[in-house]
Amino acid sequence: MSFNDDEPILPTQDDSGEKIASFSEFKIVGKTKAKIINSTKAPLKESPFKVMVELIGAGFDSDRPGVDLVTVLDVSESMKGKKLAKMKLAMQFKRTNITAGLEMGLEVLDDRKLTDGRVPAIMLMSDGRQNEGDDPTEVEVSDVPIYTFGFGVNHDPTCLAGLLTVAVQDLELTLKQGKDQESKIETVSAGNYEQSKGADFVTISFGDLYNKEVRKIIVDLLLPAVKEEQTGVEIIKITHKYRASDSSKLLNGNPLVASIDRVGTTVEAEKEEVMIEAKRLETAETMKDARLMADDNKLEDAKDMLVEAQNKLQDFVVGKPNPLIEMLKFELKELVRLMQCPETYKKRGRPFALSSENSHDRQRFAARGRDVGKLRLFSTPRMDTYLCWRKNE
Repeated sequence: MSFNDDEPILPTQDDSGEKIASFSEFKIVGKTKAKIINSTKAPLKESPFKVMVELIGAGFDSDRPGVDLVTVLDVSESMKGKKLAKMKLAMQFKRTNITAGLEMGLEVLDDRKLTDGRVPAIMLMSDGRQNEGDDPTEVEVSDVPIYTFGFGVNHDPTCLAGLLTVAVQDLELTLKQGKDQESKIETVSAGNYEQSKGADFVTISFGDLYNKEVRKIIVDLLLPAVKEEQTGVEIIKITHKYRASDSSKLLNGNPLVASIDRVGTTVEAEKEEVMIEAKRLETAETMKDARLMADDNKLEDAKDMLVEAQNKLQDFVVGKPNPLIEMLKFELKELVRLMQCPETYKKRGRPFALSSENSHDRQRFAARGRDVGKLRLFSTPRMDTYLCWRKNE
């Protein structure tokens, strides 16, 4: 079976009305911005030191890339009834298992004649229950992102979350420790994105950033002891590269360097942004540990762990109230509520917890729980606008 593009892509026009020969020849669509956040001073003694790197999708100019979207609908036995009724779309397969549907969706994209300036993607709508066929998490999706939508309170989030994480990504960030052994990279916290490590560097592979989407990376360094005061000590160098959405050409972002002064014995307080991100990582890890405990039928112990995390957040004070911290509090509250009994946990608590884990690991928005308005972790301005619109409908 082969597939053709439905319609030709028309050439674009500039402000003068003249036709442009090729979209990719006209302008580069999409770029990134990067910055480093850290304290400016460290003591002379051997010291741990945190640096935060922030990558932001800088958005588009007057044009944006086209989208080639394939929607895969699961209409197997487990989707009958209300689940299937919710999918009011005008396409169906006579009998689809998830693996076969994904493979057909990929075939559609592979058979495209026009690909320049186009962003491919697949939307999978299913309850995550594989009724027949091979394991869908083993499907080789190449560089096509898979966006999954789970239906029903008993949908299987393990399968759906697994599919979301297999996309091959173009954005790479490399962290290189200071020259002349001015620092040593101890750990890099960047969720479950793939990391490759060398003797003095770590490279992280990320997904394509959406407009205004953010990726934050916490780097824990060890600074060696020095005998005398020093200024402008280079402790880490950051480079990143990415592929623009309308081009196959690999682009390099401007390199960044974090420098500090080594002075005295006083430890300078960490920047507020670094402290908040470190607290998010700590809270996310606690929620994961609590979920594993609940899976082991230790609900009371899991709830105690979450309550302790709630208390830590209450005691965490940084300047004015922070929206992210408030959302973390609500997230913990919801998870405690959904662990009141084994039945509730199995049907709603565990899917909530797994969705939360995946969202934190990928630093990407995922709707979960009853009140989306209070749980907008990692949402972009465009997503917020849409959520507000839906709320006011």
